[in-house]
Amino acid sequence: MTQDTNLQFEQALATCRAIFAAKLKDYGASWRIMRPCSITDQIFIKAKRIRSIETKQCTRVGDGILPEFMAIVNYGLIGLIQLSCPLTDSIDMTPDEALTLYDRYASDAFELMKRKNHDYDEAWRLMRVSSYTDFILCKVERVKEIEHHQGETSVSEGIDSNYFDIINYALFGVIKFSD
Repeated sequence: MTQDTNLQFEQALATCRAIFAAKLKDYGASWRIMRPCSITDQIFIKAKRIRSIETKQCTRVGDGILPEFMAIVNYGLIGLIQLSCPLTDSIDMTPDEALTLYDRYASDAFELMKRKNHDYDEAWRLMRVSSYTDFILCKVERVKEIEHHQGETSVSEGIDSNYFDIINYALFGVIKFSD
């Protein structure tokens, strides 16, 4: 089953990347002006919307859960890019540079998923999608707390580790909704 997971994960990432690339074409890397805490808040509102749709079993906007999981993947990768680059008040990155960084962190997320999937024995397949949402929201709250402490932790993983987990849970949601 791991081979199927790897293929599904790569396909889900490719779908998210295509959306990211199309938005780069439309807007450029306009997100470069966002501070990391704003990226965290963007992920938060996407996850809250998913939870709201899961709870209410309907949406009045039209877009469903799948596009929100894809947005969380992309914002998580943007968050990792933002953590690795100095803050700026202008767009200082070409679309090609942004895609190169996107691919780097997406590859890192994929490798992490493979390692964890080995150890956890495909447990994500038996989980409810609503648990992915809850785990994402929990990770966002952890990131917000770490941001409040200026990135310092005493024993916990840092912001980047939480973003990687958020990305991977969101990709599991993409896979489940794409099946």
